[in-house]
Amino acid sequence: MAPEGRERDNPQHGKVGLFGLTIGALGVVFGDIGTSPLYAIREAFSPHYGLVANHDTVLGLLSLVFWALVLVVSVKYVTIITRADNEGEGGIMALMALAQRSLPKDSRAAWLVGIFGILGAALFFGDGVLTPAVSVLAAVEGLEVAAPELGHWVLPIALTVLVVLFATQRFGTARVGGIFGPITVLWFLVLAVLGVANILHDPEILHAINPIWAVRFFIDHSWGGVFILGAVVLAVTGGEAIYTDMGHFGARPVRYAWYCVVLPSLMLNYLGQGALVLENPEAAASPFYHGVPEWGRFPMILLATAATVIASQAVITGGYSIARQAMQLGYIPRMKVLHTSKDTIGQIYIPAVNWSMLVVVIALVVGFGSSSALAAAYGVSVSMTMLIDTVLLAIVAHALWPRWRLWVVPLCAVFLLVDLAFVTANLAKVPQGGWFPLLLGLVLFTLLRTWRRGRLLLRQRIREHGEQLDEFLPGLMLAPPQRVPGTAVFLTADKGVVPQALLHNLKHNKVLHERNVVLTVATLAVPYAPRERRLEVRGIADGWYRVTLRFGFMETPDVPVALMASCDDDDGLWIDPTDTTYFTSRETVVPGVRHGMALWREKLFSAMHRNAAPASAYFRIPGDRLVELGTPVEI
Repeated sequence: MAPEGRERDNPQHGKVGLFGLTIGALGVVFGDIGTSPLYAIREAFSPHYGLVANHDTVLGLLSLVFWALVLVVSVKYVTIITRADNEGEGGIMALMALAQRSLPKDSRAAWLVGIFGILGAALFFGDGVLTPAVSVLAAVEGLEVAAPELGHWVLPIALTVLVVLFATQRFGTARVGGIFGPITVLWFLVLAVLGVANILHDPEILHAINPIWAVRFFIDHSWGGVFILGAVVLAVTGGEAIYTDMGHFGARPVRYAWYCVVLPSLMLNYLGQGALVLENPEAAASPFYHGVPEWGRFPMILLATAATVIASQAVITGGYSIARQAMQLGYIPRMKVLHTSKDTIGQIYIPAVNWSMLVVVIALVVGFGSSSALAAAYGVSVSMTMLIDTVLLAIVAHALWPRWRLWVVPLCAVFLLVDLAFVTANLAKVPQGGWFPLLLGLVLFTLLRTWRRGRLLLRQRIREHGEQLDEFLPGLMLAPPQRVPGTAVFLTADKGVVPQALLHNLKHNKVLHERNVVLTVATLAVPYAPRERRLEVRGIADGWYRVTLRFGFMETPDVPVALMASCDDDDGLWIDPTDTTYFTSRETVVPGVRHGMALWREKLFSAMHRNAAPASAYFRIPGDRLVELGTPVEI
């Protein structure tokens, strides 16, 4: 958590300067929220909301959009929640870990916070796959305005753009952000220029900044006015991605980019669209493209398509961040993680997440067929994610910010009311397609909870049938088997129990090495493990050591490198990589009749465990230095 009264950016950003990070943040962090003008106002005037584009309605709607951006994005996310960084990292999993650290370990409250965090992460992916689909489609659909005869090319072009986008993710956000940054600067500049040009047609739209118009909107439309928030939320989707992607660039670049470039450009464009609708109510069918001069519509389609690719980048990189955090915290199986930048540790690529998201996005584009149909599904789970963020923020502020909580906690109460209003409005979208992100979120939540619970049961079963290491070693050393040169490292999740790999090695090979290390790899609730906590070495018998290696939840563990870097003669243990063999056991999970989980969940966990990346690969243990032994375990 950032100390009160000063900022702390992620120290892992390497040599990249503040200006470069700010441009990179524009290219990655703000793509999602930056493309909302393509469809937000248009959807507010879609038939199922029943709004008439008259003077008071337009000003009231624009007032709602303005104050939603100010309150939800500027105040809640950019100003406050980015200060709730977990050692420089953001995202709902980082916020969950921060909140849990403020509560008694293994308490009911800590468990409930964990449930909220997992649910929020699952919901993030639910709307995360909608962002590329709806934004790219909305951009390409400009063809229907510029050249209606080309309308049948919208779907093929959108699908091609999306496939290329996901296929280039392996090059990393450093290169992608470097390319996207200048394009995004141009995009926001064009948004601002178009906004000013359209505002000049009817400057009265500037009165929408007055919150009285938002109040009058609810008075005029009674309770029915609440449901228009289902369209207003489209203007703030991407706010949660700002916090999730913060770790890639740091809080200061994110704030500079928002206040100096993004917010002014967005509001000028929204107000310009409102002025256009005031002047010509028929423009409400597509106010963004109707606000572009006819000669500039084709270039705008190209620029908008590029901008929506950037919007997709924001949620894709956010997906990588959340997936790695969940992996390290033990909520999803181990997957291959590739680092894409030598300067910035936070920039990663996870192939399994990337291709899974692409498959779902293609299914959405083909299944829904238009951005309007997708917009009906959009916002349901993101509004719930924002609600969970508020709850977790209140816990963190109350427990860890003794001076700030006097004003942050009351603000959280205001945020909570706003988030509840957004959730209520978006629930009306469930029959029109909002069921999809909820269903996807529920499926992912079930997978996360099943993996977490299954891992706990697996460890319990191993502990029940295992021998205590402190009792086993004295008996073994009374009549030790033949000892051979070198070091044997036995990986185990429970440092108090004899590793299964050790027992199998003794049973089949009947030898011991000169040095034997019982190694446990632990994950801390901070992004990067402090150097002084990285390694713990304790001698437990002649030639025997109990070692604990600790990593943060944003690190990819490299066990051989960490052992070589940390162990020295002062610890009494020196690791020679050419003379070290790693022993690990790979359990085969057998669903049983014991009362651990429902049988279908045990079978699901068994399938997930079977397909998880082996610990040896995840810990970067060389294959030629590894001996892997299997054992069946009934849960």
